[in-house]
Amino acid sequence: MLEPFAKPLYITQPLLPDMDEMNEMLKVIWASKQLSNNGNMVKQLEKDLSAYLNTDFLSVFSNGTVALQLACKVLRLSGEVITTPFTFAATAHSLAWNNIKPVFCDIEEDSFNMNTDRIESLITQNTTAIMPVHVFGYPCNVEKIQQIADKYGLKVLYDAAHAFGVKVNGKSIADFGDISMFSFHATKIYHTIEGGALTFKDPYQKERADSLRNFGIRNGENVMEPGTNGKLNEIQAAVGILLLKQVESEIESRKEITNLYRQLLKEVPGIITSKDIDGVDHNYSYFVIRVDKAGYGLSRDELYDKLLEYNVIARKYFYPLCSNFQCYKDFPSSQKENLPIANKISDMVLSLPLHGRMQKNDVEKICAIIKAIQKG
Repeated sequence: MLEPFAKPLYITQPLLPDMDEMNEMLKVIWASKQLSNNGNMVKQLEKDLSAYLNTDFLSVFSNGTVALQLACKVLRLSGEVITTPFTFAATAHSLAWNNIKPVFCDIEEDSFNMNTDRIESLITQNTTAIMPVHVFGYPCNVEKIQQIADKYGLKVLYDAAHAFGVKVNGKSIADFGDISMFSFHATKIYHTIEGGALTFKDPYQKERADSLRNFGIRNGENVMEPGTNGKLNEIQAAVGILLLKQVESEIESRKEITNLYRQLLKEVPGIITSKDIDGVDHNYSYFVIRVDKAGYGLSRDELYDKLLEYNVIARKYFYPLCSNFQCYKDFPSSQKENLPIANKISDMVLSLPLHGRMQKNDVEKICAIIKAIQKG
């Protein structure tokens, strides 16, 4: 009989910099006497990230949510924006905080991304943009989204929170759309403890975003418009500089673990795993299964509860849907008949523990537990 894990096995574990290297960075910061306000560490981080993401214009922020809120300001969005209900709350909330109405588009069953065949039917005279999400780091249908945006004169703001380091046919995921937002929260494959970034197409967008993150101040004393405090501090920037050197090895380790999960679960009835996409350099940010009750014998919720008994802390990403939140549930686009696939998938998905330091025998035990639970 399988015993529970001695300690909780959480959904992820943050990547950490080498302590000696971090201490050296702290000495530099202490000597500078500057902890915030666009210091040398932030400037270096923006330079390093621009090179890694192959983009000319990038700004970092205190978190991804603030970055997404300010991206809406930079693009001067208003009215309605078409987005996905199958995402973290920050996606829809960033629109609402800008007095923009999120219009929810159904998703594709395999990719979990916005169904591009449904977008045009949601466009009205009030639509100003499309905000797709590269869910779990899987790229959206970027070409078709851009074609639709060009046809109707819409902006494209990508929530790329999960997609750091992803490439499509050799192109950085940051190349697509007008602006992309990346989250650097500690749960991500790359992080600055808390943080985020925007990538832009022109220098004016970066200049305006840099002003907005600093209360709307430009050139030290000119306040051009209402801004906020969205600055990243020097200590977090130092963490980001150091972790950028580790991110490729983190991705490779996650790839090995992902492939092991896939191998061990491929014959389990009712457990559906994701597949890599040809032409895409994945970052393996999450390992997500779908639980088909008819095949597995238990629902996703029942499996989730059983895993807890074994000290396996999985997550129901993304449940509930944003469209089912109290604040959005009465929108016409939120009604279940308009989002059949999203509602179906939201009741099936389960993210299993995954990070680069995870032991293979832990993966083997999790999979053995899932098989044992099915057999009762």
